[in-house]
Order: sequence, then structure tokens, then C-alpha cells
Amino acid sequence: MTSTHDSPPIHFVATCDLAGHLRGRSVPASARDKVMASGVGWVPANLAIDAFGHLVEPNEFGASGDLRLLPSETARLELAATEGIPGTVIHLADQTRLDGSAWECCPRTFLRSALAELESRAGLRIVAAFEHEFHLHDSPSRPPFSLAALRDAEPFGSALVNTLEANGFAPETWLAEYGDGQYEITVAPASGMTAADRAVLLRAAVRDLATRHGRRVTFSPVVEPEGIGNGVHVHLSLVDVTTGKPVLFDPARPGLLSEVGGRFAAGILAHGAALTAISAPSPVSYLRLGPHHWSTGGIFLGERNREAFVRVCPVDASRPDRAADGFHLEFRAADATANPHLVLGMLILAGLRGIEQEPPARVWSGDLSESDLATLPALPASLPDALAALEADATACKWFDPVLLRTYLSVKRSELAQVAELDADALCRRLSDVY
Repeated sequence: MTSTHDSPPIHFVATCDLAGHLRGRSVPASARDKVMASGVGWVPANLAIDAFGHLVEPNEFGASGDLRLLPSETARLELAATEGIPGTVIHLADQTRLDGSAWECCPRTFLRSALAELESRAGLRIVAAFEHEFHLHDSPSRPPFSLAALRDAEPFGSALVNTLEANGFAPETWLAEYGDGQYEITVAPASGMTAADRAVLLRAAVRDLATRHGRRVTFSPVVEPEGIGNGVHVHLSLVDVTTGKPVLFDPARPGLLSEVGGRFAAGILAHGAALTAISAPSPVSYLRLGPHHWSTGGIFLGERNREAFVRVCPVDASRPDRAADGFHLEFRAADATANPHLVLGMLILAGLRGIEQEPPARVWSGDLSESDLATLPALPASLPDALAALEADATACKWFDPVLLRTYLSVKRSELAQVAELDADALCRRLSDVY
């Protein structure tokens, strides 16, 4: 009898939906070449499935229509076989029309369009990395950032790092974070689409490997109402398309941030409230955001401040000749309930508008007082507030296909309705189970 280790892997053709979940169809290894060329069937209404697995009714699509999931050759993750479980290769796919043309509601298509706009209108391309935090349930209480806490995660932790390395994700750090059972994994920067694809696939790797090692994991933004939150920090740099050189560093300007970098950040700030509807889109996301949570305390650009909406990250002072290479911005108001393609696409389009229309943002250095914060735009206090801010931002709304935007709003409001009667403890438990 052939063991699962000797069997060819199955291939899972997948898309990341509006709730940040991975959904798709699997095919046997024998069908791999055919599927890579022509994809597998898909249904438009699948875009209207909320985080709890319910199809939003009514929705834009009804029971009609057909799509294809057309897989990418490069956006892939291979999960090794374990006892009783065959190996699996996940291929991220574009949702396309039957003739292979782009479907305007596909999140990967949204990001691809934003990347093209940045290149054609500003001559720039984005380099990005998504830094994830998550909780391993039933972990003992250990000192923050300690070796003991790191060892508690074994052998899951080493398996995760090895899997990411084997798949070319270039993991940089794996650490026990501040909260009990909280961990962080970072990977090297990559081009825009690759970075977003890796964010989706990294979450799949974490969840799968945790299950294989008998652990329960959650990426929920808040596991308990007063607990430590899990964020996703999006690191961003800009590169000149013609020269290939980074353009954010300027030692003569405040915060060492170039004029184009300051304008890019200003665009993100100008659309900050609307952005949070995409980047922090769960009913518990706003228990994590706010002053004194080390997440995001207000909509401002900060240097050496981890409560900034956008943070200017420090350079390696020991290598001034390499300062420009590593210099970048960090967007801090995101979490893993979001779709990475939509988050990065909206950051790019907001930043591009800033480059074209906004003066450079002020760089606030160090901690801000309560009186300083009171003068700055406040974050939405809840998901309903963030959704309302998105609808009120006419410019941001135009970045989305109208059907995609309406479906997104319907999905989020469906999720809100299903947890409306839960208190904070029950709400955190519900979202922790889902994510």
C-alpha cells in the first residue's frame, strides 16, 4: 500500500476572499498541468460569503454566472505530507471571466491595477512585507520575548520556519511576542504582488502546521477584551522604475523622509479613516486600535512612535552608506482579518493620490501628548464607523469597482449583524474561533 508520504500531492487552487479566508477547489496531481493552463470553475456569489461562512442575502450575483480560478505559477505554497495527510500545493489564483479576461471584483486584480497605476503615473514600484502576530492557545505564561516561550512553541515553530524557507519566503525572524502565547513571524520584503500573496499563504501555513502539531492558533485581532492584540504591520518602500533605486530616504528632510515619501504618507493619512474599513475589518479590530495599545493611537505620521498610523522606521546608523536601502515606512492599522491584496492596493492608491495632490505630511517625532493627539484626525471607533467613513470618502470609493465595493460592505454588515447581541467576551471568543 502506498503511504501518504509517497503519494503525489493534491493541488488546491485558491483565492483569498473579502473576509480574509482562503477558499478554493482541489484537483489531483494528474490534472495539474491542465488546471494551470485553464483553471477551475468558480462562482461569482462566492465573493459574498462572510467570515462565518454565510452567503450574504441578497447579494449582487444571485445564483447566476460563472468564473474561472486561474492559478499563478509563482504564488504557491507546498505543505509536506504528514501521517495520514497527503502533501498539498496551494496555488493562489485570479478570479477571471470564462474567456480568461480580468474580473473587476477579484482582489488580486484590484492590487495588480493599483501597482500598474503607481508605475505608469509616478514611475515607482512598491516593495513590501507583511509582519504577522498570532496566538497559540493553551500556551503557558512565560516572560515576554523569552527563550522559554519560544521553546514552548516547538516543534511547530521550527516546522513553520523550515516550511517558509523551503518555499522561498525568506523568513527573517521568529519570536515569542509580548502576550502569553503570542508569536510573530516576519519575512523578507518582496515586490508588491508577491508580498501580498505571501501574506495569504503564510497564514495558511501557520494554521495548517499548528493543526498538524496538535496546536490551536488564531490570528484574531483580540483574543480577550483586555488582552494583547494581534496586528499585521505592512512595511513599504518605493523604488524608481527606471534606476531601480529606493526613493524614500533624504537625510536633509525631517525624519529623513524624502518629499515623495512624505507625499505618499500624506495620501495614506488623508484617506486613513476609510482605509481602516479595509485594513481592520472585523467587529473586534477596534478593541485593539486606539491610544495606549501600542497599535495605532491616531492618524499621524510618526518617527520612533509605535502608535503612529504610519511609522518612519529607523535606519542602521552603523551603515550610513546603506541607509537608503533599508529605509521604509510601516503601516500599523491592519490585522489578519483583512484581505492583503485589498489592503496593499488601497495603500498604494492612497499614497499615489498623495504624491500627486498632497503636501508632505508632518513627521511627529517621539511620543505625542494627549493634547497633540486631540488635534489630529481620530481613528474610527468601531467597524460601523469605519464603513461609514469609507462610504463618505468619494475618492476612495472610486478606486473600487462598484459591485466589489457594495459586496464588501454587505459582507461586513452581515458579520456585524451576526454578532450584534454578543458581549465583549463572547465576541472575542467567536472571532478567535473564526480566525
